[in-house]
Amino acid sequence: MLKRVIALAEEPNVPFSPSGKSFTAVAVNTAAKAGEWIKTKIGAYTKLDLKYSESDLVTEIDKGSEKLIRSLILTHFPTHSFLGEEGVEPGPLASAKALEDASGAEYLWIVDPIDGTTNFVHQFPFFSISIALAYKGEPVIGVVYDPNRDELFVAEKGKGAYLHGKRMSVSADAKLSESLLATGFPADREKALPINMRGLAAVVPKVRNVRNGGSAALHMAYIAAGRLSGFWEIGLNSWDLAAGTLLIQESGGSVTDTAGNPYTLKVRNVLATNGKIHGELVDTLQQADATGL
Repeated sequence: MLKRVIALAEEPNVPFSPSGKSFTAVAVNTAAKAGEWIKTKIGAYTKLDLKYSESDLVTEIDKGSEKLIRSLILTHFPTHSFLGEEGVEPGPLASAKALEDASGAEYLWIVDPIDGTTNFVHQFPFFSISIALAYKGEPVIGVVYDPNRDELFVAEKGKGAYLHGKRMSVSADAKLSESLLATGFPADREKALPINMRGLAAVVPKVRNVRNGGSAALHMAYIAAGRLSGFWEIGLNSWDLAAGTLLIQESGGSVTDTAGNPYTLKVRNVLATNGKIHGELVDTLQQADATGL
């Protein structure tokens, strides 16, 4: 599987590839190596710390994964900038400042070394590695790897999104009543969580069902693969969203903030869909005062 994905990444005339190096191939190899290492550590972490709240966890495995990813990427591209979750102090203000500080970078790698740490800690097999490359503030490479299922979702701007070497496309669901959606329960329990719960109460009666797997990156990858038709959550960060956003866009879907404004790296309240139910879901959240904006 990995060789097939790398072959796609090494097609002639690949954009955004200076000096003949393929950004996509590096991202794919890095995600795979980090995932292999993380799998050896399931159930074997030795230190668990709280970050922003009791549901916002970090282990030495998160930090080790980020160190590995950073080292592998910067070995290939030493002049590029790097923004990883574990290198940022907890909380929305620190996250916003870290992104602002990196916003002037021409090439910025945006990484979540384990998206779904709570799942990892509890050995619930739904977590991922998320790696994106932004060029002048716009994601151009997106890789989400699920080491438990050995599924690697990869997208390159203008070249589509792929799983197991096959091009992905979003679902055909045309209205909310036909749709399976996902959301998350934010770590910010005082502000973001109540907003998300208002949205959940408004959305559930209108859809086929709603899931919360606990990894925003995988939820977005599942939209790209047609397994889900929509996802929204309040209070996320660039490392949660950048790779998944490109996967969805390259599969024919739409990503905005919860009020329907265009996606940028600064978006924290996200709404992602197959495109067909986007307006209906925006309207539902707005009517419930659940956009967080």
